[in-house]
Amino acid sequence: MLAQRIITAVVLLVLIVPSIFFAPIWIWGLVSLLMLCAAGFEWGRLLGSVRAGAALGALLAILGAAYIAWRGEVPVPPPPALVAVLCAVSLVFWVSIGPMSLSRVHQVGPGWAIGALVLSACWVALYELRIESSAFLVSAMAIVWLADIGAYFSGRSLGRHKLAPRVSPGKTWEGVAGGVVAVLACAAALAQWLPDAADRIFSSHLASHLGWPVAALVLATIAVISVVGDLYESLLKRLAGVKDSGRTLPGHGGVLDRIDALIPTMPGCLLLLQLLR
Repeated sequence: MLAQRIITAVVLLVLIVPSIFFAPIWIWGLVSLLMLCAAGFEWGRLLGSVRAGAALGALLAILGAAYIAWRGEVPVPPPPALVAVLCAVSLVFWVSIGPMSLSRVHQVGPGWAIGALVLSACWVALYELRIESSAFLVSAMAIVWLADIGAYFSGRSLGRHKLAPRVSPGKTWEGVAGGVVAVLACAAALAQWLPDAADRIFSSHLASHLGWPVAALVLATIAVISVVGDLYESLLKRLAGVKDSGRTLPGHGGVLDRIDALIPTMPGCLLLLQLLR
């Protein structure tokens, strides 16, 4: 299992890192679209229909390819209004209906439509953030990774109070707090080490426009919303009676398992950048 995880991780890095930093932007668009289409297929399958999953994946592929052809790679201030609306609607779901769904473990509502909304918003955000710059994209995604790492270690060492025991018994409030602390600590360290990085580091960009107290609140909110995405995917898996969303990534499970926390957060990050122009 460990060998599988390492090999899969290396293959993913070989595909993803060059597409973000060295390849034309449309290459990243296609690579990320492939991941989101796979996640769409897994989403539909978790809802109990392989056919629905295939349809969702195909829909994302068609819309994504059309968007790449239409949008291109040139930054346009501000991004198209449609993008802002899509990201805003997705964010509203993740701060309202998404959390409420976690208390109703027996249902998730119109899951196919929700999947189409949040997965398409996530992909558009990933593409638009890459158009902004590779550094903006990676530093925005790093918020989610840091929150996850901080939550893991603090939850293991300090976790006592369960966050959502009926959905994900392993997650604790202490873990969430640890994730927030990790994000804020790294943002402060980056600001100290790279004081002139506001034009390329997401957290520093927020601080330069909003001031550190407000930026810290925003970063903490992003970390918390990432947990909602993780829990929502856990809810889908629990309803489906499976441990992983799929077997696409040997040793890691499905694509959805790896990007569940990015799905709710990336549209919010893009929306923030748009508002701060």
